[in-house]
Amino acid sequence: MKAAARIEAFLEMMSVERGAAENTLASYRRDLEDASSEIEGGLASAGGADITAYLEGIAAKGFAATTQARKLSAIRQFFKFLYAEGLRGDDPTGTLDSPKKGRPLPKSMSEAETGRLLDRAATEAADPALSGGDGQAALRLHALVEVLYATGLRVSELVGLPVSVALRDDRFFMVRGKGGKERMVPLSGKARAAMRAWLDARQRVPALAESPFLFPAASGTGHLPRQVFARELKALAARSGITAAKISPHVLRHAFASHLLQNGADLRAVQQLLGHADISTTQIYTHVLEERLVRLVNDHHPLAD
Repeated sequence: MKAAARIEAFLEMMSVERGAAENTLASYRRDLEDASSEIEGGLASAGGADITAYLEGIAAKGFAATTQARKLSAIRQFFKFLYAEGLRGDDPTGTLDSPKKGRPLPKSMSEAETGRLLDRAATEAADPALSGGDGQAALRLHALVEVLYATGLRVSELVGLPVSVALRDDRFFMVRGKGGKERMVPLSGKARAAMRAWLDARQRVPALAESPFLFPAASGTGHLPRQVFARELKALAARSGITAAKISPHVLRHAFASHLLQNGADLRAVQQLLGHADISTTQIYTHVLEERLVRLVNDHHPLAD
């Protein structure tokens, strides 16, 4: 079996057996094909020294430690697959060390900044002239930001929501996340109202009304591209007096988690709401818990200064 065919077999396994998302599969493909093109003889026949030389090469080109670690992770999984399938008698990645990397704190927004952003979106939905006069776009953007902050959805989950979520108008709904896993997320009253307003506007446009997606668009997927939403969100931030570079859909997801923890939510509950498979992923927010505990002691301990 040629190297390219082995990569295809690995990707098929990741899709069928592990339910890897399309974006994940595309990332694996890029990393494995890049490594295979750089290593003489291809990746599938590489030894430990070949892989080490490849990793040192991308480090010398200035790739971040996080990128190096991601590429090594893809290569590790590829060789585990080859070994398990009997296509290799060894795993050359077994003795390789991962690049050292710090885990940065997630970017977030204060509650005041988030409030300004949501208020501006609501104001523009009521008076489209403030955003350039497109009433339909203003209603859609208001629904998007309210739902994102109310649920903490991943941006791909948000833009791909089915219209049935709005039609049911429930306080909770189920969303299918990474690996095809479903979880229940809540909807605030403001988010439901913003969705209803957008749904009313959407239903008045025949081309949109027939779509199975809540946020339809003339795109390959049939729904609003996440890049378009990210661009509109940055423009909204600028109109709200917030530095555009400071915000993205992912930052608003982090704000959802941080603000819950700041106000007393349990880390395990936040893990479930975010759809993290492992609590260690959610633990990037422990700095929020630490701040809350310090404040608790300072405010309530009898010997605190």
